Amino acid sequence: METEKNCPFEIKDVPAEEMAEVHKHVTGVKHDCIRIGPTGYFFPNGFKENCLKIYNMEVRPSDVFVVTFPKSGTTWTQELVWLIGNNLDYETAAKSPLAIRFPFIEYRMFLYSPNTKKWIKDWVHKDTFMNRTPNIDKIFNAPSPRFIKSHLPFSLLPPTLLDTAKVVYVARDPRDAAVSYYHHCKMMQMYGFKGDFKAFWNLFITNRVDWTPYEGHIKEAWEKRHHPNMLFLFYEDLCKDLPAAVRRVAKFLNKPLTDDQVTRLCDHLHIDNFRKNKSVNLEMLKDIGYINKNDHFIRKGKAGGWREHFDEEMTQQAERWMKDNLGGTGIHFPEIN
Repeated sequence: METEKNCPFEIKDVPAEEMAEVHKHVTGVKHDCIRIGPTGYFFPNGFKENCLKIYNMEVRPSDVFVVTFPKSGTTWTQELVWLIGNNLDYETAAKSPLAIRFPFIEYRMFLYSPNTKKWIKDWVHKDTFMNRTPNIDKIFNAPSPRFIKSHLPFSLLPPTLLDTAKVVYVARDPRDAAVSYYHHCKMMQMYGFKGDFKAFWNLFITNRVDWTPYEGHIKEAWEKRHHPNMLFLFYEDLCKDLPAAVRRVAKFLNKPLTDDQVTRLCDHLHIDNFRKNKSVNLEMLKDIGYINKNDHFIRKGKAGGWREHFDEEMTQQAERWMKDNLGGTGIHFPEIN
């Protein structure tokens, strides 16, 4: 197709036998998948439709991106960034879903394959599903300032991004990110992951989960952490000292806050309040059958919970994997007592 011919990345289809290992744990959509770029990032093949559009998008100086590997505090950070960037407009934030205020630029890559369209037709309760979130052209044409979410690594984002716009990147201990991602894939009907956590972890570290390899993603961001338009945060630091993180974001966005404003924003973002906030919890996806009705998109909001899911063998395996893939980079995830 034209996208593939003009794409600056090499795109390879994932072999059927490798996909079979993934599909045996999936009750939802059984995507065909691709690997893209020299790092071989793993995506549904629907990403072929959008990869070149995103890479070549026109970035504006007023844009603010939040970029993370999945399940790294993305939603929490989006709400924090949007409110600071919009002068603490809590009223609008309550009325408008975060997915509309802060759209997910590559989201529709999941919706382009014939298998996904059939699943939506068979399982989703409303025909308007495809129109519930902005498509890529609506994001491109939105008025400034645009607030944009992405899980893409920097190598797949516009090469002009950091020299033009501001980016907040959040990194999370991969063990916690994997646990949260596992629960996410069980909750989302489109994934319908039915395996146990050990099965998911093995897919995660062998780069057969969307947006992996994790280590490539974080290393690309870490290398850019000193760029003046980049704010690199650790999820664990947000958990340890949210007021300090709020002040760092406010300073980065040139939106100074008073102590009272910081206190109110931290209360708004407190996990007990955040979990009850319908505008960030994708409630609209429960209504149409995309999320299990008894599950919650916002879970525990804590760091270090991976210890409840890893046995001793997995713990040692994870330590070796982190040493092999992140050793020598200087990346150290803050400890949570």
